[in-house]
Amino acid sequence: MGFIDEIKAKAKSCKKTIVLPESEDIRTYEAAEAILKEGTANLILIGSEEEIAKNKGDFDITGATIVDPATYEKTGEYVATLVELRKKKGMTEEQAREILLTNYLYYGVMMVKMKDADGMVSGACHSTADTLRPCLQILKTKPGTKLVSAFFVMVVPDCDMGENGTFVFADCGLNQNPTSEELAAIAQSSAESFKQLVGADPRVAMLSYSTMGSAKHDDVTKVQEAVKIAKAENPDLMLDGEMQLDAALVPSVGAAKAPGSQVAGKANTLIFPNLDAGNIGYKLVQRLAKAEAYGPMTQGIAAPVNDLSRGCSAKDIEGVVAITAVQCQNQ
Repeated sequence: MGFIDEIKAKAKSCKKTIVLPESEDIRTYEAAEAILKEGTANLILIGSEEEIAKNKGDFDITGATIVDPATYEKTGEYVATLVELRKKKGMTEEQAREILLTNYLYYGVMMVKMKDADGMVSGACHSTADTLRPCLQILKTKPGTKLVSAFFVMVVPDCDMGENGTFVFADCGLNQNPTSEELAAIAQSSAESFKQLVGADPRVAMLSYSTMGSAKHDDVTKVQEAVKIAKAENPDLMLDGEMQLDAALVPSVGAAKAPGSQVAGKANTLIFPNLDAGNIGYKLVQRLAKAEAYGPMTQGIAAPVNDLSRGCSAKDIEGVVAITAVQCQNQ
């Protein structure tokens, strides 16, 4: 089976409940129909019966739970909890009610917070900032995690690199210019995500335009320091760098540029030095190599909430829901 087929099989083995708050987008309903038919997750759609009936087109969402914030029996409890969580920021009951009744992303995150859902997927018609803001305000970071970061699972067809063509790329969606300490934290989280989703041992390459000191610059030094920190904090993790992309992926180049490295030429988890490199890198591979790109997935939040590209297809939503369900199983 391919990567996403294996993920779907895992998701079906212990079904989780995922919220889809973007009830205004037709792609939500196309994906929901397929997810419900395939049985990869239980679904909650947020909106009134009238809204959903108007927006769903001809797609069959029989089996999904529809939650209308204006009438749902737990809305009052959600309002009170949001006030408590945000009282230091001056949140009033009126403000909390207004947010939850008009912003379905906040409502979906509150359902996850209150354990009425296991996870949420959003972003088809909202920015990453809009998706992550309620997560950081309500769910906050996972214990022991230094920061929230974003990654993509990349599945490259006809590729013998990585893990049979499967990679984790990070950070491709959130942290603009991470420090050495933040790069080390992103590497640790990404290794955990790779192991959790792919099931193989991560081999982490800290990427740069330099390999093992071949260039001198503050940007290179930042990655070198990140390698030292990550190795000190995770001595059992196969991680190395700094290295250029070809040294990370191509065995002959890795052997020439980084002899003796456990990672060079065999990397499956790629940590980019900044958001420019990561975002450009994943889009190049997606468009030129016709790779499947699942994400941006988030890591480091206290419960699984994942973002979508606004250019996503219904198939992309299906895949991210399945991945989110598997993340929920590992919570």
